[in-house]
Amino acid sequence: MANFKEIIESHPKVLVDFSAEWCGPCKTLGPILHQVKESLGEEVKIVKIDVDRNPQLASAYQVQGVPTMILFNSGNQVWRQSGVLPKSQIEDIIRSH
Repeated sequence: MANFKEIIESHPKVLVDFSAEWCGPCKTLGPILHQVKESLGEEVKIVKIDVDRNPQLASAYQVQGVPTMILFNSGNQVWRQSGVLPKSQIEDIIRSH
């Protein structure tokens, strides 16, 4: 948990993707987030967390389903959404925070 705190405080904007290898929608979201990172570059750090490998972390953030994205700004949670969103919508959300 201390490592996760360091990660979300290591960059002004950190988008965390809680996912699982067996999750179909997570596989769809992966390439979308890659495009978001290419588009926004250093504006955001994107981190993928496997809920099966990190159950305590998923529980601490009350992740009920995957994929769940949580955006942190200066270490504080400012937005969360479950499911897959289009690239443009994710970029707009990141920019608005």
